Amino acid sequence: MPTTFWPIAAASWEGQVSRDHLSIPTKNSLGSSLSVFEVPEAAEKEFDSLLAGQNGTTSPPEKFANSEADVSTQYLLNDLRAKAKEFIKDKVADLSWEEMQELVAGILRAMNYKTRISPQGSDRGKDIVASPDGLGFEQPRIVVEVKHRPNQQTGSQDVRSFLGGRHKDDRGLYVSTGGFSREAKYEADRASIPLTLMDIDDLVEATIEYYEQLDLATRTLLPLSRIYWPSE
Repeated sequence: MPTTFWPIAAASWEGQVSRDHLSIPTKNSLGSSLSVFEVPEAAEKEFDSLLAGQNGTTSPPEKFANSEADVSTQYLLNDLRAKAKEFIKDKVADLSWEEMQELVAGILRAMNYKTRISPQGSDRGKDIVASPDGLGFEQPRIVVEVKHRPNQQTGSQDVRSFLGGRHKDDRGLYVSTGGFSREAKYEADRASIPLTLMDIDDLVEATIEYYEQLDLATRTLLPLSRIYWPSE
């Protein structure tokens, strides 16, 4: 993983505060000790109070308790969302190539397109064709290529080959569960037709966004359950 360096101002140490003495909202706002982060104003005031030998929490007990509960609840919700997305990504990665085609086609149908899936071995550079009429006569005509290789990036040559068979009025969608190389993204940026690249994270986001609109056959490929959470 590449390391990113960012200029920061010189730090001056004013003292030490035990993490055990910090309130839950302040602990949660600080993030990982291995990250560079900005201390929120409320947390900064609590640090100043503790360094001055005072009680770090100056809010009324009832208000502070509610604040702790709100921040802790939001922290748990964010953590749950992140874990749920990773679990869904694992399920998507386990799909077969044919099932992956069906999932992508199902998402396009949920977006009000009609789809045609090419028979295996005869796609001629297209796995799915989506259009308003389902025949490709009405615009937009979306031509889709699906590469289901979770551990292998799609390169520039793959993208060029896909673009080589397109008509000037086509719209392209290239799905690659292994992601795309930098050169492949460059090819997409300078393509002669509008081309969208979709990696597995984008695919999961689209699945979550349109899940309620997916038909039963597509939901069967990836069964998900709704989780209810207390609202504000």
